[in-house]
Amino acid sequence: MTGNGISALVALAAGVAGPLAARSVAAQDVPGDDPVLQAIWEAGTAASRVEALAQVLLDSLGPRLPGTPESEAALAWAERVYGSWDIDVRREPYGTWVGWRAGITHVDLLAPRVRTLNATMVAWSPGTSTPRTAPVIALPALSEEPDQEAFREAVRDRFVLLSPPEPTCRPSESWEEWAMPETVESWRTERAAAKTEFADRFAHAGMGLEQLASVLDEGGAAGILTSEWPDAWGGSRMHGPSLTRRAPHLALSCEHYGLLWRLAERGQGPMVRVDARAEFLGEVPVANLIGTIRGSELPDEYVILSAHFDSWRGASGATDNGAGTVVMMEAMRILREAYAQPKRTILVTHWNGEEQGLNGSRAFAADHPEIVEGLQLLLNLDLGTGRVTNISMMGLKEAAPFFERWLARIPGPLAADIELEDPGVPGRGSDYASFVCAGAPAFALGTRSWDYGTYTWHSTLDTFDKLVVDDLQRNATLVSMLAYLASEDPERLPRTRRVLPVDEQTGETASWPTCTDGARSSGR
Repeated sequence: MTGNGISALVALAAGVAGPLAARSVAAQDVPGDDPVLQAIWEAGTAASRVEALAQVLLDSLGPRLPGTPESEAALAWAERVYGSWDIDVRREPYGTWVGWRAGITHVDLLAPRVRTLNATMVAWSPGTSTPRTAPVIALPALSEEPDQEAFREAVRDRFVLLSPPEPTCRPSESWEEWAMPETVESWRTERAAAKTEFADRFAHAGMGLEQLASVLDEGGAAGILTSEWPDAWGGSRMHGPSLTRRAPHLALSCEHYGLLWRLAERGQGPMVRVDARAEFLGEVPVANLIGTIRGSELPDEYVILSAHFDSWRGASGATDNGAGTVVMMEAMRILREAYAQPKRTILVTHWNGEEQGLNGSRAFAADHPEIVEGLQLLLNLDLGTGRVTNISMMGLKEAAPFFERWLARIPGPLAADIELEDPGVPGRGSDYASFVCAGAPAFALGTRSWDYGTYTWHSTLDTFDKLVVDDLQRNATLVSMLAYLASEDPERLPRTRRVLPVDEQTGETASWPTCTDGARSSGR
């Protein structure tokens, strides 16, 4: 994207042009007489930039897979937006990753009938130099004795279906609501049998998934077709990197994968044409983006607004984690306007490589022990688009009184529904874990679901239209207020850890997350 193009997108997101420059909600009084809370409320509700930020990030810039030009363009845009708000910002490299540029993807069924299929190239998949036409077969059902040579011969110059088939793409809840009990039981039996039969094919091949994919790749398969159904209407999961290095790897929707499987298994001769373009770019640098409002009294103590910037590429990464990204950007804008001279230093941290193992945040924590030591509070948002309703104390025994005191000063529309899990247990699921492992006060903001786990998480449905802008606007205002109150608090948040309970299933004592260094080399 050209500099002029990024400048135009910055203007839209920063609120100086365009119909989405600001969105407001009905004003409500802020309790108390704190002028900063009043100013935060006004900046967050009367002239929100959340929708404008999200629309540019998700529609114009799109998915942010580490090592891709799209990720680079999005980081450049975010840097310039912060600059337009007069917020100091820097990139902080932490290593390299495999560079990859994806182009068009077209998959067409040519026989026994013609139709275009819903398919997406899996991250870091090889492409096709020209359109490739070949038959489609299911994973061969070999004899009980593994025979890799026979397997290679069976798959050569064919697209191979490498996921278990789903008997139906109708969600479980639909069956349970509408079908007779005996029909539901029959469906469950059929589904279990299909998965068992497919697992037997793997067993007879004598290989695990990655080894099997490698044999397909080396054995001359035209490509690999997979599908991971989220038990929802439409969409498919896009969890991880391609299993191949030579042949294209494509993920299909549940419906179209099932179509190909039935045609192949019943000898009806499916033939597809695939035109999927991609280019590997070698090792490229990857970085976190760090914005700073320097503290005036305690500059070596820190409040961190945390969200991961990267996403998978199945859609636009709207709820995972465009939502968290724009909330933290908006919160930083609000603070710059309403609280320009904080007591403690406020950082906004946009982590890269979270989906590959918290790489960016782990590297930052390892490189900056002084920030971990000086951390007053870290708030991480990585659970979709809903309003904040839960905050776990992450196993810190004396943290809850601080949150209770802060929330008591925050307007009811933002704080009334928030429950504190005290003392909770240390979480591991997102970038807060890179700090929790050191016993630092880092917390995940729990949100209303909005079908996150079923429909949008790592899904091809994770697009701008799934965002609930009003909830994100409220979250940004809430985060701004918590950051202000934590910055001004005369006390440091204690780090006394609870004794973790025994796991009822394993009988073992639960453990705190282990701190490990971030990624320093390439990978995928």
